[in-house]
Amino acid sequence: MALRLVADFDLGKDVLPWLRAQRAASAAAGARGGGPGVLENNYETLRVLNVERNGNIIYTYKDDKGNVFFGLYDYQTKQNEHLYTFEKDLQVVSCSVNRERTLLAASLVQGAKEGNKSVLQPGSKCLTLLVEIHPINNVKVLKAVDSYIWVQFLYPHVESLPLPENRLLLISEEKYIERFHIQVIQEDGNRVVIKNSGHLPRERVAEDFVWAQWDMSEQRLYYIDLKKSRSVLKCIQFYAGEHFNLMFEAPLDISLSDSGFKLVNFGCDDLQDQEKLSKHLTLSVFTNHTGSLCVCYCPNIDSWEQITYSVFYFHKGHSKTFTATLGSVDSRVTKGITFLNLDYYVAVYLPGHFFHLLNIQHPDLLCHSLFLTGNNEVIDMLPRSPLQSLSGSLVLDLCSGKLYRALLNQSYLLEFLWNTQLDCEKMALLHCVLSCGCDPRHLEAKIIQWISENISACHSFDLIQEFIIASSYWSIYPETSNIDKLLPYSSLLTWDTVHSFKGYWEKLNSNLEYVKYSKPNLYYNNSVLRREWHNLISEEKTGKRRSTVYVRNILDNAIKVISNLEARNLEPRLTPLFQEEDHHQRLLMGLMVFELEDHLLRHLQGVEKKKIEQMVLDYTSKLLDLICQILEASWRKHNLHPWVLHFNRRASAAEFAVFHIMTRILEAANSLFLPLPPGFHTLHTILGVHCLPLHNLLHYIDNGVLLLTETAVTRLMKDLDNTEKNEKLKFSIIVRLPPLTGQKICRLWDHPISSNIISRNHVERLLQKYNKQPRSSVTDKSSFSVEFLPLNYFIEILTDIESSNPALYAFEGHDNVDAKFVEEAALKHTTMLLGL
Repeated sequence: MALRLVADFDLGKDVLPWLRAQRAASAAAGARGGGPGVLENNYETLRVLNVERNGNIIYTYKDDKGNVFFGLYDYQTKQNEHLYTFEKDLQVVSCSVNRERTLLAASLVQGAKEGNKSVLQPGSKCLTLLVEIHPINNVKVLKAVDSYIWVQFLYPHVESLPLPENRLLLISEEKYIERFHIQVIQEDGNRVVIKNSGHLPRERVAEDFVWAQWDMSEQRLYYIDLKKSRSVLKCIQFYAGEHFNLMFEAPLDISLSDSGFKLVNFGCDDLQDQEKLSKHLTLSVFTNHTGSLCVCYCPNIDSWEQITYSVFYFHKGHSKTFTATLGSVDSRVTKGITFLNLDYYVAVYLPGHFFHLLNIQHPDLLCHSLFLTGNNEVIDMLPRSPLQSLSGSLVLDLCSGKLYRALLNQSYLLEFLWNTQLDCEKMALLHCVLSCGCDPRHLEAKIIQWISENISACHSFDLIQEFIIASSYWSIYPETSNIDKLLPYSSLLTWDTVHSFKGYWEKLNSNLEYVKYSKPNLYYNNSVLRREWHNLISEEKTGKRRSTVYVRNILDNAIKVISNLEARNLEPRLTPLFQEEDHHQRLLMGLMVFELEDHLLRHLQGVEKKKIEQMVLDYTSKLLDLICQILEASWRKHNLHPWVLHFNRRASAAEFAVFHIMTRILEAANSLFLPLPPGFHTLHTILGVHCLPLHNLLHYIDNGVLLLTETAVTRLMKDLDNTEKNEKLKFSIIVRLPPLTGQKICRLWDHPISSNIISRNHVERLLQKYNKQPRSSVTDKSSFSVEFLPLNYFIEILTDIESSNPALYAFEGHDNVDAKFVEEAALKHTTMLLGL
């Protein structure tokens, strides 16, 4: 299934056997009371009460006498511990234990009466106790009131020595939150008692709220109060010391009733309340380490025909509202909507109906989110029992008492990627799989295999482009914050109350600053790179060059990229890449490093220059590496061999397939203006000559799909003999070469056509420097005399020019020149020009 639930804790496996062993031991010793006693028919009373910040789990059950038993499961040691037994038949509302396990706070309500005697004080229905449990000693009544109370010890971010003072939150149904300060001292060795238990200092933290949520892992309190009928979300951050801070106030565009009251994650919800809770609003706040802040909201459900929910992306400055039509509803599975925090994603889950996976890092593109309906087998494989989303990715199954860590199932998502037919799902799944980040090399190989099988099956976007951009983005994203605003994450590419703090709040503030002050788009794009590269190539053609230092620095950047790439990939390559200079691709590679460094240095504040330089090298290397991986996978799949580089052989079906993949890679790279590995164009052209008829080949060359590299053309001239078909091919290639390259290549071909081209180029060069001067009337005509007088005159001029400076006008490439042919060709050419 798309969601993988990894069990961290199971009441049935981790607690019940221990309880049975304790009861057996007590029975064998003839003990009565004080220890845990349990009957099989009391198992249904066993339930989880709370999960503390250190992972310890507090649970309760009633023994056969109705006594309330409190136990703790240590997440680190996997051991159980008896905390306290309250020898009255009461129902537990809430419970919490301090970090040192010396104090237990619990609130209980009357569940039954013993005869005519009430266990609570007259007029009260909820008793809040503070118990010394190291060892079990005094019990202090904190509150005895006619309203429900919830308790929660604060766990500071200090894990060293025991703290001299504990702090306890009390949350009242009367819509206020208090913080108690509890000092403890040691007496008689290790005995821990409360100091001045008759007077515990306390203060109001919040009041007049209608909703509150506790984040146990980050020690944050979120709550909503109504100001002039407007919902305002507030957040308080608690620290190790006495102080706490109101971090922000932000309006929410939702309708809440002043008479409403709901708590989230102050302990674990009782199953008895689930039916009632499913009819009321569901609201959760989710954060992650990247500085994201999402509020997920589903209003009261009036009709089961459709459901509406909203997600407020505070870190992006906007929200989205979704409506899902449910159709016929099976009442057995209608338990209310669940929001789950999955790091870079939020899942919206309605058991038996739909599973919506929302990308919270990039919510602007809906195609990066995945929506699965009840008809999909993914929905049937998810648990249908009520789930409570705790801090982080922890999820509690309230029916089974199992605590899970919710993760995206990478292997299933890959399988789903292979089978789905919808382009929107392919896009969402591709990004979802890459965000998982487990074994990226293996993952990339699997995706490349999928791409090679489905290269033409996607019509809405380019698979290769999206993969290269997304995979490169996710490879560098974890290295530093804010990089997600500066590097493109897709080929499809758009609050002022936070204080200056460190950690999460610094990242959230940075996100908000970008929302407020940035230009609409700070993502790096290759437009400047494209312009600069074309300028460099144009200057080379015209003989103009930038400073030698500038060009050398750019080429040095390319050397660093290739060295970085080779250092990360120690396996030998099957494909013949990186075996030639490929000056133009090296220029493009080096320029990309230069431009990307400049972009990040301008916009990525607080990151040292050396780290940015390495980040850019890693990113550029990753782009090239992904292209190499795609080509390597295709080469390996079709079992190509080095002899494919020779022209004197017929093309195979395997070469056709690899040529097609290379053409798609080239199309993707050109569209994004990305560098290609040196040698790519040579290999592509050689395969093109093998696979394409001449007219198609020339069409590909004329339209820039195939680039005639000097290496490829040199090999062509040497490998192919001078049959009529090959002569036609060679001549068609030569006339399409740049002048300088063409002159080099002609010297390699011992043929009259090359002699003609060489001669014409030589004559053109002579005449470009010709200044008309009085000529001698006597000329030696013995060598060149012909009966066509204009040609005689022309030969005399050329002879004079060559004689005037033999060293400057020496004829190059004379080894392959047929003098008689040159004479005949020149005569024929002149005749044609004169129309004779």
